[in-house]
Amino acid sequence: MSHDHSSKSNNIAVAFFLNFGFTIIELVGGLITNSVAILSDALHDFGDSISLALAWYFEKVAKRSPSARFTYGYKRFSLLGALINSMVLLVGSVFIIYECCLRIITPQEVQVKGMLYLAILGVIINGIAVLRTYHGSSINERIVSLHLLEDVLGWIAVLIVSIVMLFVDLPILDPLLSIGIAIFVLYNVFKNLKATFQVILQGVPSTMNLSEIQQKLETIPLVQSIHDLHIWSLDSEYNIASLHVVIKTQDNTSDNLLNIKQQIKQTMSNEGIEHTTVEFETEKELCDPCRIQSKQCQENKC
Repeated sequence: MSHDHSSKSNNIAVAFFLNFGFTIIELVGGLITNSVAILSDALHDFGDSISLALAWYFEKVAKRSPSARFTYGYKRFSLLGALINSMVLLVGSVFIIYECCLRIITPQEVQVKGMLYLAILGVIINGIAVLRTYHGSSINERIVSLHLLEDVLGWIAVLIVSIVMLFVDLPILDPLLSIGIAIFVLYNVFKNLKATFQVILQGVPSTMNLSEIQQKLETIPLVQSIHDLHIWSLDSEYNIASLHVVIKTQDNTSDNLLNIKQQIKQTMSNEGIEHTTVEFETEKELCDPCRIQSKQCQENKC
């Protein structure tokens, strides 16, 4: 697990250094070519570099061992990186759309050959960074990969535009393609933000069906019923569950309880749940959640 986290932070570190170095090249190239697409991307990449540095830091924090203050560990800290990256992408995309709209109203000439050379360099450098983070499994890595994929698409667009403009004088193509890319990125940002808040709000992971898992658990021998089942995720990868298991009074022996618990944990492990807490109850026992629910039902006359 620590090797996995080390690989994640190393991938983000490579992405940061590539992004920051190319930002400086972009800024100079954008001023020389007078391209709004390149200048907008330079500003956007500067914000990316800051957020990538934070994502790198939070990914390193996430691999720390549990402490007395954070008993589940620091895995959820990687979500902070995902949120910051999402906000930077959101603001950057809106800014690019605004700048491009101004250029559509008042088109400006650009230095096409300079755009072409920068575009080729941009596709290569950002393409290398995307390959390092593309297969990331955490939300943080997926957001970082989205950053870099946006940059690759942006430079491909600049490359296409610059080739077309070598033969046709259409400076409006520069801002139009930039708007299209920004809209694509915004769509993916909202999709990833939804996944991030799903984890923060402790929702059931989208890959799991609560009722189906409960049905599987209730087929285990000696298990009468399952209730108060909760499943959530720390960071979209490390999943946790807690549940109450009702067994018949005559089956309440230490060997039976141990066997049932082992089967439950194995079933949950097969479903992708790493940490499961089991509480046993007898038929006549009324647990606290059940007692509260029963009281609420009496008050509401349900």
